[in-house]
Amino acid sequence: MALPSPNLDDRRFQQLVDEAKRYVQQRAPEWTDHNVSDPGVTLIETFAYLVDQLLYRLNRVPEKNYTAFLDLLGIQLFPPSAARAEVDFWLSAPQPETVLLRAGTEVSTLRTETEEAVVFATAEDLPVVPSSLERLVTLAATGEQRDRTDQLAEGADLPCFQPRPEVGDAMLFALPQVVARCILVVRLDSRVEGVGVDPRQPPLRWEVWDGLRWVVCETGTDTTGGLNRPGEVVVFVPPVQAVSVVAGRRAAWLRCRVTAPEPGQPFYAESPTIRRAEVFTVGATATVTHAQSVADAPLGTSEGVAGQRFRLARVPILLDGEPPAVEVSAGEGWERWTAVEHFGDSAPTDRHVVIDATTGEFSFPPAVREPDGSLRSFGAVPAKGAQLRVPHYRTGGGSAGNVARGTISVLRSSVPYVASVDNREAAHGGVDGETPENAKLRAPHLLRLQERAVTAEDFELIARQAAPAAARVRCVPAVAGEAGAVRVLVVPGAVADEGDRLRFEQLIPAESMVAAIAAELDERRLLGTRLVVQPPDYQGVTVVARLTTRSPDADRVREAALAALFRYLNPLVGGADGRGWPFGRAVQYGEMFAVLQQVPGVAGVDELRLFPADPITGRRGAPAERVEVAPDALVFSHQHQVAVGTTDAEGAA
Repeated sequence: MALPSPNLDDRRFQQLVDEAKRYVQQRAPEWTDHNVSDPGVTLIETFAYLVDQLLYRLNRVPEKNYTAFLDLLGIQLFPPSAARAEVDFWLSAPQPETVLLRAGTEVSTLRTETEEAVVFATAEDLPVVPSSLERLVTLAATGEQRDRTDQLAEGADLPCFQPRPEVGDAMLFALPQVVARCILVVRLDSRVEGVGVDPRQPPLRWEVWDGLRWVVCETGTDTTGGLNRPGEVVVFVPPVQAVSVVAGRRAAWLRCRVTAPEPGQPFYAESPTIRRAEVFTVGATATVTHAQSVADAPLGTSEGVAGQRFRLARVPILLDGEPPAVEVSAGEGWERWTAVEHFGDSAPTDRHVVIDATTGEFSFPPAVREPDGSLRSFGAVPAKGAQLRVPHYRTGGGSAGNVARGTISVLRSSVPYVASVDNREAAHGGVDGETPENAKLRAPHLLRLQERAVTAEDFELIARQAAPAAARVRCVPAVAGEAGAVRVLVVPGAVADEGDRLRFEQLIPAESMVAAIAAELDERRLLGTRLVVQPPDYQGVTVVARLTTRSPDADRVREAALAALFRYLNPLVGGADGRGWPFGRAVQYGEMFAVLQQVPGVAGVDELRLFPADPITGRRGAPAERVEVAPDALVFSHQHQVAVGTTDAEGAA
């Protein structure tokens, strides 16, 4: 069964016993011994035990029938989904040959006394390709290209950009081969500093060519301070990279480009120079999933009859990729049977199977007797005595895999030349399997929905089914001038690095999540309806407060107050009910006062101010008694500031 039946063996009878004793007091007051040793009480308990069984089973019949009705409708529990993370594998030293990370390489979190290790495995083979610098080319914003390789070999001081740098100036490093997903170190030696920039936020961007456009690379440690001094820049190459021709040279190019400064960001007044440059590979970034792969799992032996069902030993089955197939022995080889949603469109010769991912059950086609007495087959049946197996599937998943960044630090598999691992971002996408109670709540919506998105609730329900990892989904009308369009706002599930302190980038859904929702809704929208799937707008809020406490540990009170603010002003778990801050709800001065006043150890709130803030630029507005939030927007905690002073028992600070 797709939905488990209620447990009918959970029996209680104490209430019946107490009620019977009350009747005894009313009808036979001369009976005063109600201890368990009395024979009459023994009879009461015996009858109460039997009656309790009858009542319990009678009360459970409607629930059991409801479960059976859901089975007839074909409603199945959603299986869990596996969390995914990007893990950096760091080499012990640059290697002259390619180091291959095999699919199935295991990494995990650190096991503690209270928590088991959460294990992840790489999804596919990943080569760690060695690299070097073959050519160095400077490209001015005007389009002038100059090959600086020979000058670099002579040890001359080369200007990275024009004497007075402009936006668009670039320095290009030619690599001998594509190093997609690899981690590069660019080592530079400089004599003249680039005057004018802030070394902590230089207007530079590292990019690679993907065949169509330049793609931005993430950067790690930058000890050059924006090309201001000798040092190294760690560059994480994205999964896509291609060779191209620059200055007549065909190579895989890495580009360092001058970008337009942000408001208030200093810009170069003079070009930095370099006298030496090196590029080498120090690791690679692999996608890992919280799942285990199972190969050649036996299902059983066919009886040669229609409607057979077999179950796997390890469940549930993860369906976040291609569904697993079934292989049936035939002579000296194996025949492949493909998974389908149902047998309604299957011909008598089709080798089809239906999978229940939650229970791990594989159902083979049935045969139905027609009114004229003939049998109609909805697919082929494996021959009697044929062996059945699943060549490959994955099991595991669940929300336990959504670990915070920096927690995947253990290399469980032995990989030559790999010294350490870590994850720069939190794992995401892990969702527990659906419970029967939730399936019962979902059933009425599915009956009303009929696979068509008409109302806002229809769009939200289908979007949640398409992306279970989405924490919140809201369908809103299009903006003015976009008649016939709907917007679906998606908030992804996120794991805070510390407490409830989310980073703004964690609230932007992944492109894969947006694409999955858009594809599902596109099939079910009404003709002429235009669809937009995007994240909601966020209104940043900064709380500045001064508190007093009688506790000798003022730092602990301050941290508790900050934690309370980040928790309450949280788009995922904030608000008065803890279900996430409501869309469009303004932030009031009084409720922030109440949140801080309820923090343990706070004796009083001496001062409190609210500021609207832009979570992208970080700009803070004027203080206000009330921060308005647009109807389709959510709040975001932005750099709260809390000061805590101590006070004596009489209240003197």
